[in-house]
Amino acid sequence: MSACVPTRHNRTSRSSRPSRASGVKRPHSPPPPRGGRFRITGADLSASITVFLLAVPMSLGLAVAMDAPLEAGLISAAIGGIVAGLLGGTPLQVSGPSAGLTVVTAELIQIYGWRTTCAITIGAGLLQILLGSLRAARSALAVSPAIVHGTLAGIGVAIALAQLHIVLGGSPQSSAVANALSLPDQLGRVSPAAPLIGVLTITILILWPRIPGGIGRAVRRIPAALAAVVTATAVAAIVAPGIARVDLPSWRSHALPEMPHGPVLALATAVFTVMLVASLESLLAAVAVDKLSADRAAERTAARPGVGAVSAPAPAAAPTGASAPAHTLAHALAPSTSAPPSTSASAAPLALPSRRSDLDRELRAQGIANTLSGLVGGLAVSGGAVRSSANVRAGATGRASTVLHGVWVLLATGLLVTVLEWIPLAALAALVMMVGIQMVSFAHIRNVHKHREFLVYGATISGVVLFGVLKGVVIGIAVAVAVALHRLARTRITVTDQGGQHLVVVRGQLTFLAVPRLSRTLGQLPQGGDAVVELDGFFMDHAAYEAIQDWSTAQTAHGGRIVFTGRSGSRIAEPASAAHSCCRPWTPWRNHHCHDEPGRMPGADHGPGEPSTVARPGSAHDIGSTSNTAGIGDTSNTGGLADVVTAGHIGPSDPRTSHDTPHDAPRETAVPGAPDNTHTGAAAPAPGREPTTAAPRPSGGNRLISGLSSFQRNTAPLVRDELARLAVEGQRPSQLFITCADSRLVTSMITASGPGDLFTVRNIGNLVPLPNAESGDHSVGAAIEYAVDVLKVESITVCGHSGCGAMQALLGAEPDQETPSTSLWRWLRHGLPSLERMASRHHAWARISGRLPTDALEQLCLTNVVQQLDHLRAHESVARRLAEGTIRLHGMYFHVGEAQAYLLTEAASSGLELDEVFDRVDPGDAPGSGELERTSV
Repeated sequence: MSACVPTRHNRTSRSSRPSRASGVKRPHSPPPPRGGRFRITGADLSASITVFLLAVPMSLGLAVAMDAPLEAGLISAAIGGIVAGLLGGTPLQVSGPSAGLTVVTAELIQIYGWRTTCAITIGAGLLQILLGSLRAARSALAVSPAIVHGTLAGIGVAIALAQLHIVLGGSPQSSAVANALSLPDQLGRVSPAAPLIGVLTITILILWPRIPGGIGRAVRRIPAALAAVVTATAVAAIVAPGIARVDLPSWRSHALPEMPHGPVLALATAVFTVMLVASLESLLAAVAVDKLSADRAAERTAARPGVGAVSAPAPAAAPTGASAPAHTLAHALAPSTSAPPSTSASAAPLALPSRRSDLDRELRAQGIANTLSGLVGGLAVSGGAVRSSANVRAGATGRASTVLHGVWVLLATGLLVTVLEWIPLAALAALVMMVGIQMVSFAHIRNVHKHREFLVYGATISGVVLFGVLKGVVIGIAVAVAVALHRLARTRITVTDQGGQHLVVVRGQLTFLAVPRLSRTLGQLPQGGDAVVELDGFFMDHAAYEAIQDWSTAQTAHGGRIVFTGRSGSRIAEPASAAHSCCRPWTPWRNHHCHDEPGRMPGADHGPGEPSTVARPGSAHDIGSTSNTAGIGDTSNTGGLADVVTAGHIGPSDPRTSHDTPHDAPRETAVPGAPDNTHTGAAAPAPGREPTTAAPRPSGGNRLISGLSSFQRNTAPLVRDELARLAVEGQRPSQLFITCADSRLVTSMITASGPGDLFTVRNIGNLVPLPNAESGDHSVGAAIEYAVDVLKVESITVCGHSGCGAMQALLGAEPDQETPSTSLWRWLRHGLPSLERMASRHHAWARISGRLPTDALEQLCLTNVVQQLDHLRAHESVARRLAEGTIRLHGMYFHVGEAQAYLLTEAASSGLELDEVFDRVDPGDAPGSGELERTSV
């Protein structure tokens, strides 16, 4: 394990992966249980009561909305909590009656009756068990998010229309269209009692989470749904004693399933529909719970003593887009138990790193719960975002809270019948109507509009509302396919004469459908003329590739010069032979496929204009990567090529250390002449996709030898004259660059610098020890003194980066300041002032312009840059040059996952401004624009 965490993803073959029997779990599976005993903590007990108080009114409300026996809602809540809670793959997810199936179940009851509907639920459960056993859960999430969320939104619209009739004192019709058409007539004969109770319930649901001050924090521990229903019940008992209320029949009359009667095809369609909606709702809720629990863990970690209360704002959306309903529904209906920033951090336990759910296990558990629920006459079960988010926010730590909530519901069905029968139906209808409204998420609408999929989203909603769930899904899929084909086939090709050179702009995907038009356009260009071809798309099939390649070869043979660029105008490559296009010089060693091909020497893949000396991200923790040729080279403390092993706190296997690193290296842009790549533009792999299996690579020294051989053959002849000049004149770098030893940081690549430009100091955590520290480090101080006094550098940059393992280690555990046990911890003690600065109330949070840090780790990485600048000013040589005005200091932050640099603003770099803001460096920024001047002193 390395101290700066080179998060590499293993590309070994499937045969080398650990088997399930070995006890080693795959990355997408939860950890093995710590013991066979069922553990109940105080936090789980408290959370279970909170979820129980929320689940009872919701279960009754959903039963009313489906026109099902009211006790069926309580049965499904109990079975969902106990069975799915015990067996599920998402320990914190709470299952119960499915809101998404409200419209479907109501229609089934109307057509087939209650007992046949129970049999359909059993069939759907068995089908879920089968699909979970076939490991099809994650494949279900491969459906377009626009279709999934459009389906749920359409169901939400149908629920809201149906429950509005009950709130107005009437009865819902058989379909959403009928409910909408009959609404004017219902408004004409409205009775005052039911609307009054409904409006009161909705008002409390909206205002309860927004009560300000200390009173608000106290009352928000009670779920808004419970507060609304209790208040409405009390008011109805006084002002409307004759209002329609809950009527729980005797258990003796409870109906059990029967053998289904009806057309086989229709029944099979009903089973498939129930399975589809329940599964999608459960899986999306599971992904949302993963995100909520991760956010909760980050908040608890940030609230630990010595770290400070750093809240982590939630990302915009989860990969599947499932996080939004959890947040919106939770704020409206679930209790808020988040402690204010001033709350003592000592009460917050250390949060374990969040782990992803086992979706296949969750799907099997949902199937078992549905089978049992149908057998005993309950509603269909699914995981719910409202109940699950309430569980997470109430502080649950394991599946015990979910199971206990089911036990409490089971007890309530037998002991609280008299109390439950006081609840007005209008209050429950208003509660369910709010759930339906919240299923139409504006966050999802903005997201699909941003990705140009609103047409698919709107078609799915319309189809679900007008024709039903299954037909709506089919309509959504059909529209999605049509839109994809339209985008794939639509290619715009324009030619502009730029004074002897033609600019050919290709917008869209290049498929065989565009080849005739592409060939015709290229054929009209003068033979042997110069041209720039701008490719703006992400896909090129083989036919289009060959058409461009043949044209490019013919033009070059007649003396023409062809340049291929991307949309930004950046050059893609020369139309060189395939031997020079296989690998890029910045490609990590492990991704160099051409080194392993028979008959090809290492390094034969670099073109004559592409030096192979640029360090490869993730290849090694290097000591001297910036090619200073005289005096003192790079200084790398506790670094070198070896990884540093710490006491199990940091390393690639820890999920906390790899949150900002892509699952795979981005694919390179396709270049005519490179036979192995026919894509234009970079694209990351889909979330959850397994890395592509690669052939075995040479390891250890063989990789180094291959790289050196490539340099000697391809690059050394090109740079020998320049290096010879530097050897005679000596090094005269303009900047001292202090950065981390992390192998993903390639200073020459990030700064576009060459030999003799940077005098680089690399160490674990880009730390600058104070000059008079009791256990100071002389190597860093010596490098600073040499650079400032001997080399006369003009500026010093301290560069931090995202996902820094040293900062993660400081967050995870503090070294003993009196008796440090290892060399690593003795070194990391120089980073403790950064921790203290982040926790201090006398310093503003360091942040990136336009947003807060994503989590406590990024907060510390940013703060550490600012703190090390303060340490730099304490060095005598630096202080003297600053007083003379002959040196400048820069603070820099590099986000590895985004390949994006940020510079600290001028006043913050000088230590004169409280607001420590890092501004984004854009492609158009240049020294002439004042960018460096703005961020330096």
